[in-house]
Amino acid sequence: MENGNERAGAMRILLLEDDHETRNYLARGLKELGHQIVVESEGKAALSRTLAEAFDILVLDRMVPGLDGLTVLKLAREAGCQSPAIILSAMSGIEDRVAGLEGGADDYLIKPFAFAELAARLGALARRPPPGGRGDTQLVLRVGSIEMDLVRRTVKRSGRLTDLQPREFSLLEYLLRNPDRLVTRTMLLDRVWNFGFDPKTNIVETHMSRLRTKLNEGGAENLITTIRGSGYMIVSGEA
Repeated sequence: MENGNERAGAMRILLLEDDHETRNYLARGLKELGHQIVVESEGKAALSRTLAEAFDILVLDRMVPGLDGLTVLKLAREAGCQSPAIILSAMSGIEDRVAGLEGGADDYLIKPFAFAELAARLGALARRPPPGGRGDTQLVLRVGSIEMDLVRRTVKRSGRLTDLQPREFSLLEYLLRNPDRLVTRTMLLDRVWNFGFDPKTNIVETHMSRLRTKLNEGGAENLITTIRGSGYMIVSGEA
């Protein structure tokens, strides 16, 4: 007989929310769905928990005392945290939503919202496969002088370790799985960012520029070619 965290689909969720009533309401509702909830009301404490413990999903209120939720997420991503994250915020402008998504969020939910919508979005995030890893069991990807170890989460260029942020890693992984093929901007938004829409920003271009800079450190040849008006291609001819 299933109960509590033994229920199918149960997740360990970090909830950062400073409003007492909202925090209790969300935590109670998520617990009733069988999830294990860790609650924090202050950003610094939430960041410490995120870096020290494993969570299936992060639910972060954007405006909280101390470190705001978006800063918590950015710092967590920089430290290597890859847990899916939803930002909760009353800041509903397009620029606010874009800032949240570019800051590492997988979803952005505007307050006030129905609890059923939050639960549905959490379920959708939980069902998403890792970017670039849908059904592919290959553990090491190699194209030219680039080698990516999917288990150790490392990237080497001509034997030199290259430090990538989680989104840069996912972006490169998708390119490496499609060598010498055109990868469009829409494909990257879908497979790397899980966007089913165009955010109308240069999010892809910005991350691609950073990725190229890191891979080409020391004057190495640029393997990622821009196909003007279409997308990108990583070429395998260089060794």
